[in-house]
Amino acid sequence: MSFNIGRAARRDVLNILTVDVEDYFHPTEVSQCVEPRQWATLPSRVEASTHRVLRLLARHNVRGTFFVLGWVAHRYPALIREIASAGHELGCHSYAHRLVYDLSPAQFLRDTRRGVRAIEDASGLTPRVYRAPSFSVTSSSLWALDTLVECGFTHDCSIYPIRHDRYGIPNFGNDARVVHTSSGPIMEVPTATVRLFGDRLAPVGGGAYFRLLPYRYTAAGIRRLNRLEGKPACLYFHPWELDSEQPRLARGWLSQVRTYAGLAQMESKLRRLLTEFEFTTVSSIHPKPENVVRGLPEAVVCRKPLQLDPLTVARREILPS
Repeated sequence: MSFNIGRAARRDVLNILTVDVEDYFHPTEVSQCVEPRQWATLPSRVEASTHRVLRLLARHNVRGTFFVLGWVAHRYPALIREIASAGHELGCHSYAHRLVYDLSPAQFLRDTRRGVRAIEDASGLTPRVYRAPSFSVTSSSLWALDTLVECGFTHDCSIYPIRHDRYGIPNFGNDARVVHTSSGPIMEVPTATVRLFGDRLAPVGGGAYFRLLPYRYTAAGIRRLNRLEGKPACLYFHPWELDSEQPRLARGWLSQVRTYAGLAQMESKLRRLLTEFEFTTVSSIHPKPENVVRGLPEAVVCRKPLQLDPLTVARREILPS
C-alpha cells in the first residue's frame, strides 16, 4: 500500500502508544491449547519482556498507556508499580483475558471489578482506561460499555473498526467519539485505521499487522492520519512480541503465524517508530467525556437491555444519536 504523502512525519502530531501487559500464554490464539488453570504452572516471561519495553520507551522519552491484565498485576505487583513510577498511564485489560462476547454481563462485571482491584492493590492507583482482550467489544457486546461506565471507566480502547474473523465493528469509523450509555458517557478511542475507498478501512494500529507487514505500511498509515487527516493514531503491542525466544504454544499454521511471525524484527521496528513519530498516553490526547464540548464526531448511543439474557444481548446494536 502506498499513500504517496512523503517520508517526513509531522512531529507536532502526538499519537497514542498502548501496551497490553500479558504473558506469552495469554493470547487468544494460545488459549485454544492452554487452559487458565495451567497458567501458574508455566514459566513466566512477562517481567523480563515488560522491562525490555520500559527500557525502550525510556530511551526515547515516551510515555504510554499500559493495559494490565489483572492476573499479571496479582502475581507481579512490583512490576505494575515500576510501570506507574516510570510515568506511564495504567489501564485495565480484564483479569482473566476472557473474550467479552463469551461472557454474560454479570460475568463481565465480576471479571472487570476483579481486574481493577488487582491493579489497585498492586499500584495504589485506580485505572480509568480499559481495553478488552482481543478487541472483543463488538456489535454483539456493546452492552459492555455500559458496565465499564458503572465501574468508573472514562475511556475505552476496545473497538477495532475493521473486518476480522474474531473482532471488529467495521462501520464504527476511525474517529474517537463519545459513546452514551444508560450509565453515562465514555470516550471510545478506536485502534488506528486508514480509509482506502468508500467506507473500507485498513488496519495500521500495530500488533500482528505491525509484525507481519513491512514497516513502511504502518508508517505510511500513521503519516496519512497525521498529515492528511490531522488525527492521532492509536497503536498497540504486547511485551511478549519482543520476546523471540518464548515457547511456541499456539497450534495450527494460522495461529502460529498470527502469534510468532515477525517477533525477531519487532524491537527494531519499534525503535524506528519511536524515532520517527511522537507518542503519549490515551488520556493525554482525549479528554474525559464530560469535558468534551465540540469537535468530535457524532456520538453513539448504547442502551442497556432491560433483561440481560443472551437473546437480548445478541440484539444489541449501535444507534445513531
